[in-house]
Amino acid sequence: MWIETLKCRSWLLISLLLVCVACSENNSPAQLVNIFGSKGSGEGQFKYVEDFAFDGQGHVLITDALNATVQVFDLDGRYVTGFAGKGDKKQHLKKPEGIAIDASGNIHVADYLTGYIKKYSPNYEHLLTYSGFGPEPGHTLETEFMTFHPNGLLYVPEAGNSRISVFDAQGNFKFSFSHKGSKAGELLRPEAVKHNSKGLLFVADLGNHRIQVFDEDGTFIFTWGKEGHAPGEFRKPSGLAIDKDDNVYVAEIGNNRIQKFNAKGEFLYMFGKNGREPGEFGNIHGLAISPAGQLYVADTANHRVQVFAVK
Repeated sequence: MWIETLKCRSWLLISLLLVCVACSENNSPAQLVNIFGSKGSGEGQFKYVEDFAFDGQGHVLITDALNATVQVFDLDGRYVTGFAGKGDKKQHLKKPEGIAIDASGNIHVADYLTGYIKKYSPNYEHLLTYSGFGPEPGHTLETEFMTFHPNGLLYVPEAGNSRISVFDAQGNFKFSFSHKGSKAGELLRPEAVKHNSKGLLFVADLGNHRIQVFDEDGTFIFTWGKEGHAPGEFRKPSGLAIDKDDNVYVAEIGNNRIQKFNAKGEFLYMFGKNGREPGEFGNIHGLAISPAGQLYVADTANHRVQVFAVK
């Protein structure tokens, strides 16, 4: 009984703290509305939170690289279940990072250390393992935050190969594009790829401190950003999220902040700084926009997820 009472008191304390933060920052375009998670290996805990996907059942699925798990929460941050985990069986993972859900509701998880992409059913049962570790076509190296495009193809950024590899939902390799470099259209350790409503692909080009845009065939369109701290500049851009109006949110590992841009790459606003307090970040990674339009943030060094209502 005392454990349940403690949980209730902790939840109430967090809720009151969030109300205080929201009241003190009511002029901010990003309002903190929820925090969940803590350091550990138990249910609802994280060691290295990475990326997000939203399923059709009102859940958010979250990869945890060091616990080798995918955890499932409701949209209020209450733990539902988990799957994968460490081991040598077909359903297990070594270091899951990217996660995406196909049109049939199947879950695809990119395993950074093995090069495998594992496909699970909507009930979290292992269905298929594809790709492999290496530079060869159809293999991947150090996979990151990926996206399922409206064309039905999965676009997978590879930090190790500095390219984007493309598969269909059955795991068949289709093509890859780009290569290592710093010229327009070249990549250096890409961290994330996400698509907008027009099918354009936005890539967080982490090593070149910029965002690059390609069409679905991999043709370069435009780029923006350079290394720095000023608005519109980046230090190691990591997570990306794109809202219903095609605005682009960019997380930065080096600056521990989030910047918002329109679809043309024009700066709109930014928020966050390094720290452990609500609204502050440490080693920030993946981003995602929920069906309700809220921004979920992988606050990796703080072993938690922060959720914001954004304007």
